[in-house]
Amino acid sequence: MKKRTLSSALAALMTVSLLSGPLAYHADARPGQGGSMGSRGSRTWSAPPPTRTTPYGAAPMDRSITPRTPGQRGYGAQAPYQQGMFNQAMRPRHPFLTGFAGGMLGAGLFGLLSGHGFFGGVHSFFGLIGLMLQIALVVWIIMWLVRRFSGNRTASSAGGGLGFTPGTSSPPPSAGGTPAARSGTLPITTSDYQAFQQTLLDIQTAWNQQNIPAMQQMATPEMVSYFNQQLATLAAQGARNVVSDVHFIQGDLAEAWQEGGMDYATVAMRYSLIDLTTNATGQVIEGSSTEPVTITELWTFTRPSRGGRWLLSGIQQTRS
Repeated sequence: MKKRTLSSALAALMTVSLLSGPLAYHADARPGQGGSMGSRGSRTWSAPPPTRTTPYGAAPMDRSITPRTPGQRGYGAQAPYQQGMFNQAMRPRHPFLTGFAGGMLGAGLFGLLSGHGFFGGVHSFFGLIGLMLQIALVVWIIMWLVRRFSGNRTASSAGGGLGFTPGTSSPPPSAGGTPAARSGTLPITTSDYQAFQQTLLDIQTAWNQQNIPAMQQMATPEMVSYFNQQLATLAAQGARNVVSDVHFIQGDLAEAWQEGGMDYATVAMRYSLIDLTTNATGQVIEGSSTEPVTITELWTFTRPSRGGRWLLSGIQQTRS
């Protein structure tokens, strides 16, 4: 009798397990599953520079086929991208603003504070009216200068396209004091940014369809092997990840370079999507079918320098 009762209890437990889904699954089941994996050429074990989208930089790679060379430094502490007035003060200034305008504004403001402004302050013939005119003049000059030079900066930084803010290609990092791969910087065009964004969307679609052949057209063999393994693990657990409503929000370039006949570009991308995991019966066991989640990651793309399609070669999570 006891054996029959025990058998019934075990059968009931197995039924509940099948209906409720796997006992262990990854909370971030989207492509990459919230990990850092892949390769960035000789910069695989070097941290990409912080950007506006990823102000605290990237987490080190968890998995990569690229070996770490002896003496190669790992990721160090990275200073956050400073926002606000401090960052404005640290930007390169226009020579006109630091020269003539800076001196004029400094003299005018100091004169107002000391009672001897452009027209002699409150002790001059103009008195209080003169003081008010001085204040209005200084305010007008400041506003004009801000509009003038911030407008130039905005115009010069435009052109990334489709939500991307263009960055600047950084010089190659050092690995144990030796220039990495003797590489050079690489200009990134609007069509490149469009390709990065489209690949982000296409990989999510292929992942949702569990379409490995499609992924092979968009990612390196290393990344496809990781995706294939992740999908197989979910299937073995009786689970499936479903992503939908993918929307690109913003992005910018961390660095782009050439080495060994290959082009590389690491871009920070923020996007939102519906990310949920279901069991064999379609029951949701993780995530929401109505509430999107916002993801910020750094994706590295590569292609032959002679030309060709950009392929995803690495995904890195951001530091908080």
